[in-house]
Amino acid sequence: MALSNSEEQLMQILWKKKRAFMKDLIEAYEDPKPAATTIATLLKRMQDKKFVDYKQKGRSREYFPLVRKKDYFSRHVNGLIKNFFNDSASQFASFFTQETNLSKEELEDLKSIIDREIKKK
Repeated sequence: MALSNSEEQLMQILWKKKRAFMKDLIEAYEDPKPAATTIATLLKRMQDKKFVDYKQKGRSREYFPLVRKKDYFSRHVNGLIKNFFNDSASQFASFFTQETNLSKEELEDLKSIIDREIKKK
C-alpha cells in the first residue's frame, strides 16, 4: 500500500524522530505549520494502512513507524523498475547514470558498489 505525498512527508519526520508526540510532529514542519486536525487525520490514515502505531502516554499518544524507511524505499524502487523500465534493472541503471548528471567520482563509487555485490554472488 502506498502513502500520499502528505503522508509520506509526515512519515519522513517519524522515521527521523523514531518516536514522537503530536506537538513534536507539528513542530518539525516549516511555517506555515499544518493544523493539529490535519496531522491527526494523516496519522489515522497511516495507522489504517499499518504504517504507524502509537502508545498511549497519559492523555497523549506517542507515535512510531511500523515500516522501516529502507523497506518502503526498496518497494518503491522495485515498483519503479517494474513499471517504467520493463522490469529491467539494466535499463534503470542506464537511465539513472545518463540522466542524473553524476560526477566521475560518483560513477566510480557506483561501480565499486556493483563490483562488491558481484563478488558476494
